[in-house]
Amino acid sequence: EIIDFDRKLRLLVLEGVERIEIAVRMQVGYVLGRTSPFAHLNSTTFQPNFVQPRLDSEMPIQHAVWWKRVAERRDSSDEAFVAHFRSRYDDQMPIWALTEILELGQLSRLYKGLNDESSLEIAQAFNVPTKRLMSSWLASLNYARNVAAHHARLFNRKLQNSPGRPKPDVIPVLNHLREFELKGGYGAYNILAVVAYLLTCIEGGETWTSSLVALLNSFPRSDILDLSSLGVPDDWSDLELWN
Repeated sequence: EIIDFDRKLRLLVLEGVERIEIAVRMQVGYVLGRTSPFAHLNSTTFQPNFVQPRLDSEMPIQHAVWWKRVAERRDSSDEAFVAHFRSRYDDQMPIWALTEILELGQLSRLYKGLNDESSLEIAQAFNVPTKRLMSSWLASLNYARNVAAHHARLFNRKLQNSPGRPKPDVIPVLNHLREFELKGGYGAYNILAVVAYLLTCIEGGETWTSSLVALLNSFPRSDILDLSSLGVPDDWSDLELWN
C-alpha cells in the first residue's frame, strides 16, 4: 500500500511540476522577448558573474556552458518547429521558441543568471517576492522531478535540494514550513507545499491541490509510518494552503 501511495505521489509531483515548468517557460519567453528576440545571447540580460570569466578561477564562463548544452539539445531535436528554424533561419531561434525545448534544469540555470529586473518580474508573476527564493524553488522542483521521473522513492525522502523557506510573514501561507522539519533534513512535504503555492497562480492548479489532499488522507494505516515521514505537520489539513 505504501509503494502504491508513493507511485501516486510521484505522478502528482510530475503533473504539478509540468504545469509550473510550462508557465515559467512562457513567462521567461515573454519577459526576455520584450527586450530582444535573442535576449539569451545578449550579455546585458544577465548578471555579470554569469557572462564574465572569474579572475580567480579557471572555470568556464557559466553562460557559455549553459549555451553549449542548449545548442546541443537544439541540434538533436526532431521537433517540427526546430527544423523550421534550422532550415529557414540558420538555427537562429528567438527566446520564446527556444524556451520550448529547454529542460527544467536548463531553464532553472537560465533564470538564476538573469539580471535583477527580469528575474524579479518573472518571480512576481508567481507571487514570489525575491529572485533568490524563486531560483531556489526552481532548482528544487527540478530535483523532485528527477526523483519522480526515475521512479525513486519520494514519500519519506530527505530532500538533498530543499526549497528555500520564505522569511516569516513574507508568504504567510508558508510560515509553517519554518516550524516543522524532519530530524536530519527536510521532507518531501516542503516541495509539495511549494508546488501547491505556485499553482495558485496557474489555471487549474486548485485541482492538483485537491488531488494531493485526497492522496495524503489515504496514507496507509501503519504502526511504523505515518504522514510525519513526509515532513507533514500534524495540523496540515487545517492550514490555509490546503483549503
